Amino acid sequence: MYMDSLTYTFSNAPEEENKMDKTLQREINLAKNIQTSLLNGKTPPVEGGEVKGSSVPARLIGGDYFDFYPLVNGNLRIVIGDVMGKGIPAAMLMILTRGAFRSAAESTQSPGDTLTAMNQALFEDLRTLKSFVTLFCADWNPQTSVLTYANAGHNPPLLIRGLGNTVQELPKVKGIMVGGLPNQVYNEKTIKLEEQDTVFFYTDGIVEAQNKAGEQYKLERLSQTLLKNKDSAVGEIEKSVMDSVLHFTEGMPQKDDITMVLLKISEKKADITSLNSPVIW
Repeated sequence: MYMDSLTYTFSNAPEEENKMDKTLQREINLAKNIQTSLLNGKTPPVEGGEVKGSSVPARLIGGDYFDFYPLVNGNLRIVIGDVMGKGIPAAMLMILTRGAFRSAAESTQSPGDTLTAMNQALFEDLRTLKSFVTLFCADWNPQTSVLTYANAGHNPPLLIRGLGNTVQELPKVKGIMVGGLPNQVYNEKTIKLEEQDTVFFYTDGIVEAQNKAGEQYKLERLSQTLLKNKDSAVGEIEKSVMDSVLHFTEGMPQKDDITMVLLKISEKKADITSLNSPVIW
């Protein structure tokens, strides 16, 4: 039977599509490994507390971000963020955000200055892409146990008082998301942390996780879980939150990235670790 070029192309289409699928899968896996390596980057030891971060993407790769940056004055700068969207586009913007944070953290004096510099650096690109990033940035001073922070449209972290029996949001400080408006100046607030206090930074993938009935996990359930486990080490608190979310969702597919950072004050030397799990729940 006669086969012209069109027929030949058509007959080989499944083979070519299979090659493209394999190539795309390899590139996605490479992107996942790059993102995992960045989130599992080297973290510095600090005195007077424990800090731990983890992220579980809703897909193979995600758009949530957390980072630690040691400052020359001995403070530790912490950031957590959520890029609008999911998957590969969000992951690309996450890497862009990481670069902007690292650059700004090195050249700015405070969390508010860092967010201001990041907005200046990212605004045009984010406006072009019609996207934005919510960020919460905080400096922890291990000598004074003072936490200084600024917010760019992100969820306020939760403060669990170790010597009390309360969970509350950090006092709010207003700030628009990065990429929202140009020439923004981000204000700051401070709070004194006491021994055994824990600050829980998180993204909305936790509180917006849904069960089979379409109900959300919500802030109240998260607060109860944190309060119940407040005397545990940061790794155990992190695990208890993930276990609680998984129990609540009853096996439903994860719809959004889940990311958290915990800072717990103690007299012992801290063990800073970071964990990123590519497992899709």
